[in-house]
Formats: sequence, C-alpha cells, structure tokens
Amino acid sequence: MANQFEKNLEKYAELAVKVGLNIQPGQSLWVNASIQQAPLARFIAQKAYEAGAKSVHVEWMDDVITKLRYTLAPDDSFDTYPAWRAQAVEELAETGGAYLLIDSGNPELLQGVKPERISAYSKAAGKALAKWREYMTSHKMTWSILAAPSTGWASKVFPDLPEDKAVAALWEEIFKATRVDQDNPVQVWERHNATLRTKVEELNVKQYRKLHYRAPGTELSVTLPERHIWSGGSTANEKGDAYNPNVPTEEVFVSPLKDGTNGVVRSTKPLSYQGNLIENFTLTFENGRVVDFQAEKGYEALKGLLELDEGARHLGEVALVPHESPISASNIIFFNTLFDENASNHLALGKAFGFSIPEGTKMSVEELTKAGLNDSITHVDFMIGSAEMDIDGELADGTIEPIFRKGNWA
Repeated sequence: MANQFEKNLEKYAELAVKVGLNIQPGQSLWVNASIQQAPLARFIAQKAYEAGAKSVHVEWMDDVITKLRYTLAPDDSFDTYPAWRAQAVEELAETGGAYLLIDSGNPELLQGVKPERISAYSKAAGKALAKWREYMTSHKMTWSILAAPSTGWASKVFPDLPEDKAVAALWEEIFKATRVDQDNPVQVWERHNATLRTKVEELNVKQYRKLHYRAPGTELSVTLPERHIWSGGSTANEKGDAYNPNVPTEEVFVSPLKDGTNGVVRSTKPLSYQGNLIENFTLTFENGRVVDFQAEKGYEALKGLLELDEGARHLGEVALVPHESPISASNIIFFNTLFDENASNHLALGKAFGFSIPEGTKMSVEELTKAGLNDSITHVDFMIGSAEMDIDGELADGTIEPIFRKGNWA
C-alpha cells in the first residue's frame, strides 16, 4: 500500500510540474506548502529540477503557528503585510518564475478568532499583493494550485474515521479527482484539456449577451461583456507556455460586466473562507452590486468578505461545471474551494480576469474598469450549482437558448 501511495505521490508531483506549471529550463519555482506536505514538496522539487528548473524555493506553512498568531499576536500586527514578501513574489513574476500553492488548509482553523483580525489581515495582504495578483490574472506569470490533505482538513471531510485513515481516504479521493490513479495522468490531462477547449470554442462562437440562472432559491441574470472570451482547462503565459492554474479543473469560465448582475443566488455548498465555513447563504444583486445577504452559518465571515473593498460586492467570474463531473459524482463535500468549485457551477466575488476581453491582458486596471470589468483586492469562488439548476443563454437579438438543464450541458 505504502509503495502504491509513493508511486501516486510521485505521479502527482510530475503532474504538478509538467501539466500544472509546465516548468521550462532556467525557470525558478516558488512552492508554498504545509510542513505536513514535505514528502510531496520534495518530489515536486525533484521533478522541477529534472525539467530544468534553475531554483526551487519552498516557503513552509504550519496551521499551529498560524492559529497561535491569530490568537496571541497584538491587534495592530494585523494591519500590515511583510513588504519583503510582496517584493519577492513580484520579482518572481517579473523574472518569468512559476508559483505553486499546495493547499492543505483546515477549513475551520480560525473558527473563534476575532473576525476583525482576519478581515484586517486580508485587507493588508490584498493591498500588498495587488500587483502580484495583477500579474496572475493577466497571464504574465505561470501559477498553479493543487491540494494535499492535512489532518484538520481530512477529519472535516471524513469525521467518522480516525485521523490517519481520514488522511488516507482524502488522498485517495484527490488522486481520483486529479486522474493520478490512471495510467499516465499527463496524457490523460492533455485529452481532458482538449475537451474543455471544445466547450470554450462553442461558447465563444455563441457570444451570449446574458446568462439566466434558475434553481431553488436562485433567480439570477448575469450580463457578459461584448466580444467576451471564455477560458477553461489549460491557458498560456505571455511567452506562450501552456499551464493549468487549477489541478483539478472541470470548469469553463468568463468575467461578467461589473454592473450587469441582477437577482438572487443561493449557495449549494459550504464556502471555506479564511479559516471559517460560510454555509447556506444568499446574495441579492442590483445592477451588479450585492445589496443584501444572509447566511445560516458564518455570517460575520461573509460580511468581512463583502466589506474588504467595493469590488468585493461585485462579481469577477461566472463558471460552468456540469453536475455529472468526476468530483460531483464522488458525492463528497470537500470543504475546499479547489475541489467543490469543480463539482458545481460557481460564481466569484472580486477581481475579474483581464483575459476575458480582447487585449485585456495589455490593459491597465483603469482601462479594464472602463471596459466594464470589476477590480478588487480579493477573488473568492462560491458554489451555486446543483442537479436542479437550469441556465439559459440570451443572444444579442434576444433569442433564448438552453445551456444547462438539470445541472448538465443541455
């Protein structure tokens, strides 16, 4: 068993380096990983150097130390973000480096922490990292996110199992969802990316003016920019090197017009945000802006998110994911956005993607805002899809066509 696990872990690292990041000779790599993920991080470093990486820098994170900080540090320490770190990741982007986040966070790590602390640090980090986020959303750098189980996260997904068994069970689900359990996952991913590209091309030809969503608790219309560009699967940096920002991914997505969303939308899966869970929440939009919100759990966390800046109350992304996707079929709530968003249609509050409009990657923030896209220091996906969701596309002449019926492509 351990032997098979080692093999899968090595295949997962290879997938991260070859498909997630597509590391090029001479490229530098920055990895953010939990100390629990040292074996995976070592495999990733090995695969990256084998692919010709110039250097691999690992920044280690630890849930215990993070929790200690939020519990014990003085209040005024949350208003600033280390300038040296912001400069370091900006330099990584400017010199053509690659960035990998191995997401292992415990979804309820910061439960009970004063919400003002979390919100203050989110704002400070958002402002300090604004330029770096711009590089990410305009294809100026290569980046990818994948996940690995921590004991805290695994125990949340499999509460009835002992810690070690929960971790093993979550690894198994991650290997399935990322297709690592198949022979030659790199090839399998090439085929998967090609399938997503076909959907992207179909939607780009259609050029729907609006999307209309209907489901229990949801009645929403979203306006898309003229000549908008859908994306999905792999993308390319400004040098033309392909990479997959999310592993796994089942979505095709685009940024809507900032002021063009109206109606009510209800979440269908818990949102893990800043170490807190937000559950069963609804957002009411008028002319693109959230004007009312409710949440059965995590109301303060949702309020904190919406008050980060004005852009946090507007949408930056709409994404289509069939209900019959491998992650959805597992019937597991992962309490992790990377997985749950790939089991469900979703929206994102916050910053829009420059690449959703022609020449957008060359535009300044002011030009993108003028073109109707949202700007914010945050970008948070939340899940709205279900087997009961219908989506219609409205063409420029007012014709309505079905896109989704009962949660799947029509």
